[in-house]
Amino acid sequence: MRIGLLTEGGHPYATGESRVWCDRLVRGLAQHEFDIYALSRSARQEARGRLQLPPQVRRVRTAPLWAPQDDGGTYGRRERRRFAGHFAELAGAICAPDEEGAGDRFAAGLYGLAELAGECGGLHAALRSEIAVRVLESACRAPGAGRAVHAAKVPDYLEFVDLLERALRPLSLDWYDRAEGLGAVDLCHAASGGSAALPGLLAKRFFGVPLLVTEYGVQLRAQYLAAGDTARSSPVRALLAAFHGKLAAEVYDRATIITPGNTHARRWQERCGADRAKLRTVYPGMEAERFAALGEGNDGGDPRTLVWVGRVEPAKDLISLLHAFAEVRRDEPQARLRIVHDQQHGQGAEAAAYLAHCKALAAHLFPDEAAGAHAVGENPVSFEEIGGPEVPDLTEAYAAGSVVVLSSVVEGFPVSLVEAMFCGRATVSTDVGAVVEVIGGTGLVVPPRNPRALADACVALMRDPRRRERLGAAARARALELFTVEQNLAAFRGIYLELISHCPVRREAVGLDGEPLLFANPAETHVPGRWAGGGLGGGAPGPSWAGAGAGVGADAADPSQRVGAGAGSGPGERHA
Repeated sequence: MRIGLLTEGGHPYATGESRVWCDRLVRGLAQHEFDIYALSRSARQEARGRLQLPPQVRRVRTAPLWAPQDDGGTYGRRERRRFAGHFAELAGAICAPDEEGAGDRFAAGLYGLAELAGECGGLHAALRSEIAVRVLESACRAPGAGRAVHAAKVPDYLEFVDLLERALRPLSLDWYDRAEGLGAVDLCHAASGGSAALPGLLAKRFFGVPLLVTEYGVQLRAQYLAAGDTARSSPVRALLAAFHGKLAAEVYDRATIITPGNTHARRWQERCGADRAKLRTVYPGMEAERFAALGEGNDGGDPRTLVWVGRVEPAKDLISLLHAFAEVRRDEPQARLRIVHDQQHGQGAEAAAYLAHCKALAAHLFPDEAAGAHAVGENPVSFEEIGGPEVPDLTEAYAAGSVVVLSSVVEGFPVSLVEAMFCGRATVSTDVGAVVEVIGGTGLVVPPRNPRALADACVALMRDPRRRERLGAAARARALELFTVEQNLAAFRGIYLELISHCPVRREAVGLDGEPLLFANPAETHVPGRWAGGGLGGGAPGPSWAGAGAGVGADAADPSQRVGAGAGSGPGERHA
């Protein structure tokens, strides 16, 4: 099977959110072929290079979302009229998202702009043109537009069309071709929603390629959280929220299967319009072997030490943790707290300022102890970096204490908790995100921003070694059952085969001259029965730029070397 893996800001780059699980997916499903279509988020990400890819990756195509991509195209009168019409549909749906039929208008405008970009180019300049600003202004002032967008001014229009052009940049890419592009894959797998799923939407629309969307962190939720940025005006925030909401609804509507990474993400997707019948929860796979020695050993760690592991940022609420530890020290004077952070992912100015603030608070809460050197064993609170002399790796961090603490106020899938569970450690966590789903009944859960409750739970476990051992063993068993790489790969292996069996992509086998190949598929490969229609999805006319009459490439001459090469092809023609 040939998979088109769509990523944004992750794989195959060496840095990014989705790089790890995508790399494990590609390497673990070596029986399939992968074409990677990656959107990069910054020049810094590209400068850090890419991962070394296995041989099953046939092709890698990349495009930046951060750099101007003006192809130099300009529109004549007819093209400008087409653009204005399609953009008016899109802008109208964004400015009045609650109106009846807004979703259909959004889809019509989106795919209309995609066709125009494929046939004529020039979408970059058009989206930043005076025409776009005037159309957006009319949509913002039209009856039914939201109060916030109705108050937009010219600077707001200019800022929004700039942001919109970046978000819609995948529409202008040269990835949409029957022979060597997304029209030639058997399945599109988007590693996130948002812009990463846009190429999959076009492949579904114009070639009938089934779309699988995986979200371990819901993109729409991330956009809503980012909307609190006060640097942007209220109208711009409202327009962005409406655009991403409509895009998410379109992605969920067109996707054949959606795989949230946990129930918390699944609830978000359902509220954003995802059909419950399409949803399959697939937990992210994590490597358990690196923690096997600690988890299977008898070392329960120092019973007086609490351990926190993660990225230092305000959402982790280390302030509450430090106040809670002050309460712990009153009950357990010998207690220690080791805060272990990954400096590699905390280089931002905000993270550095927050870390400095936490260190200052620790010095204030423990003035006598903080007067000495900041070495482990001399202070009740220590701030340590993974890879440093005290904590050379993650395993050493979890081995240091008997109880692992999570104090977050915002959390998606709590990776550090799963790692602690692999290590057989008892945990105390705040009730946020997917924490309760991950922990089950194997740890203590308290309300967020409640230092007293957090302290009481920590003290209870520190004073009860049998309970710690029992919870740690149960946590390890749960993690090995639900959160390993093996279960993740098994789930996607089954989903891939299910999708291709129900939604085969029919293609005509042609030779190098573009003429049909006779007897390309022997009769025994055809399985009687009713199959999903191939070709252009939903009866929609395909754009001329999709290469409707083009061949499928040189490898189509030998059907045994081409996956899904025949017209009316059934599962017997595909190898998994």
